[in-house]
Amino acid sequence: VNDPFMDLHYMVYQLKYDSVHMRYKGTIAAKVDGDKEYLIVDGKQIMVFHAKDPASIPWKEAGADYICESTGVFTEKEKAELHIKGGAKKVIISAPPKDAVPIYVMGVNHKEYKTTDTVVSNASCTTNCLAPLAKVIHEKFGIVEGLMTTVHAMTATQLTVDGPSRGGKDWRGGRCASQNIIPSSTGAAKAVGKV
Repeated sequence: VNDPFMDLHYMVYQLKYDSVHMRYKGTIAAKVDGDKEYLIVDGKQIMVFHAKDPASIPWKEAGADYICESTGVFTEKEKAELHIKGGAKKVIISAPPKDAVPIYVMGVNHKEYKTTDTVVSNASCTTNCLAPLAKVIHEKFGIVEGLMTTVHAMTATQLTVDGPSRGGKDWRGGRCASQNIIPSSTGAAKAVGKV
């Protein structure tokens, strides 16, 4: 696990007591051995790192071959490949990529996966909801053009009270998430077209 912004003991606390998923019923502990840190979940020891640069994370030492890149920052092949410099073999981006990284959605185009791909994208949660349904409709009836509307639960990037949005440009995004329906854009439609 790599989280440059969370202390190991805070990580244990966050996993143990979650406001949404409730208290974890198993065991979670922290272990520090010299300069190495471990998160211990139900007896399984997991190395923890706090690096901002993926190339500096010793994934090979941790025994991590496949890395789920879910920061939202490294969504281009060149940036995601930094994990490979750290010793990983493959990287899966959990968002639509900003470049020509192949996108795969189970049940839609997963059989097109090439073992030579070192960086792939699993698109987004919205794409994974829409693409399988769109595939069935397209194969049965054909889709020439489409329009989608997504209703999404609150996310960690939204505000709990009114205030300036990130960057100050999205005025709607500055509204309290629990009190408003906030229109926003999504890259899911483009990603569905790609898969």
